[in-house]
Amino acid sequence: MTEGPTVTLDETQIQSTDSDNRILVSPRDRYAARLQMNVSAANLRARVLDAELRNLKRTFDHLGEDDSLVRAASGIVSARRRFIVGAGKSLAHATLLAWDLSAGLGQVLLVDEVTVRSLDVLVDVRPSDVLVAFSFRRYQRRTVTVAEEFAAQGGVVIGITDAPDAPIARIAHEVVVVPTVSASYADSPTAVAAVIHLLTTLTTASAKGARRRLAERERLHRALDTYLE
Repeated sequence: MTEGPTVTLDETQIQSTDSDNRILVSPRDRYAARLQMNVSAANLRARVLDAELRNLKRTFDHLGEDDSLVRAASGIVSARRRFIVGAGKSLAHATLLAWDLSAGLGQVLLVDEVTVRSLDVLVDVRPSDVLVAFSFRRYQRRTVTVAEEFAAQGGVVIGITDAPDAPIARIAHEVVVVPTVSASYADSPTAVAAVIHLLTTLTTASAKGARRRLAERERLHRALDTYLE
């Protein structure tokens, strides 16, 4: 975006409040409300950064008092198999969690519908299994349906979502709420990434064998000449 004349915008135009964040459901709606205006790149940058900082603070303040993240980590550690699912944009969140968790824990499986299919997972759910389901608006039907079936088969569902009344919340045994308020056309992934980082840290720190597994992975990386070092 090129620099344009600096303009002063009304607060109702430039801030993403909880109410308008819920009303503006689609990226198209959010673009029309937030970005189609004569505003300089510097002002837009400041607006987005401010929204991200406020959203992160809100998330950390909430999780500093709420133990849902601690309980979620405990559930992941105690499981025999850990399945991670997310569709659309949430697949990126699921992939990040699966990547980081697998460094310190075994039996971490990303349900990507290619290497691991939800159908194959659902026909063999055990009570010792946990499914971590990422579900952010616009809530994709497949994730909610897979979580419903997983819970119905006796598995434990941990939902990571953006609102306490999100569809996954009525299914999950534990719900971690991560606000995604944004000043952009896209809902913010910043706090989600931060929560994934917190969750993997808490989980790996309490997992038996994590130190040995991390050391063995490092040995294998050297043997396979994985990295440019």
